[in-house]
Amino acid sequence: MAIYSIGQLSKLTHCKIPTIRYYEQIGLLEQAMRSAGNQRRYNQDHLQRLAFIRHSRALGFNLEEIKQLIHLQTCAAHSPHEAHQIAQTHLIDVQQKIKQLQALETELKNMVGSCHQGDPYQCQVLAALNELPE
Repeated sequence: MAIYSIGQLSKLTHCKIPTIRYYEQIGLLEQAMRSAGNQRRYNQDHLQRLAFIRHSRALGFNLEEIKQLIHLQTCAAHSPHEAHQIAQTHLIDVQQKIKQLQALETELKNMVGSCHQGDPYQCQVLAALNELPE
């Protein structure tokens, strides 16, 4: 079985060393074994778990959701449909954020587009920011 130092694990997973330590501290990643010199030593299970965490984070799952997903992955007493529900709820949140960002984009486009109108010495962006929201 391959053994990795924290630096090697960091390079393989593109995860910063302080983040790996933090994930250990909060229980997302199992505590590493220690060498005779008290250096952390990670195995393939750590590598796979950290890859799972990184992929989950890239998809926007928060740490609590990831904890739940890890628990579902390791506990036979739960239904796999629970993971589906977590992902479904997250998808709805992402879709709402996309709608909010699209509204923000429209407002900013209108603001930026208005700069070519009116008094060339007065910035229309600043005037628009002074308006009360509807």
